Amino acid sequence: MSPEDEQDRPAFQPPESELSEKFILTGGPGGQHVNRTESGVQLRYDVAASGFISDEVKARLLKLAGSRADSNGVITIEARGHRSQHRNREDARARLAALIEQASRPPRPRVPTRPTRASRLKRLSAKRRRGDVKQKRSPPGSED
Repeated sequence: MSPEDEQDRPAFQPPESELSEKFILTGGPGGQHVNRTESGVQLRYDVAASGFISDEVKARLLKLAGSRADSNGVITIEARGHRSQHRNREDARARLAALIEQASRPPRPRVPTRPTRASRLKRLSAKRRRGDVKQKRSPPGSED
């Protein structure tokens, strides 16, 4: 890949050498054309072997990918929404870039909050009511 190609690539798009594509049948209505053309795209990106992103971004990316990632750290994205193979390729790459962009943003730190006085009192009164209900279940005269 030449340096000019590197500059043309969007910021969160991995290099071509780290992506593999497989073209698949898309199915659905359309008759002979849809049954004969492989316009769907299955884009695979090996996150574990990638040198494009840092280790912490890799971990967040695999977590975000969910079921699209296998146990070997390979993310598979399928695009079959368009009639054209070219548009499906662009769609799959854009979805992968969006996923990487989302993973590259560090998560916001949680700001711990304290329960309000009203919520504490409400919780305690609910516990008291529940205790009273259980107390009333015992037979009369069986005081401890």
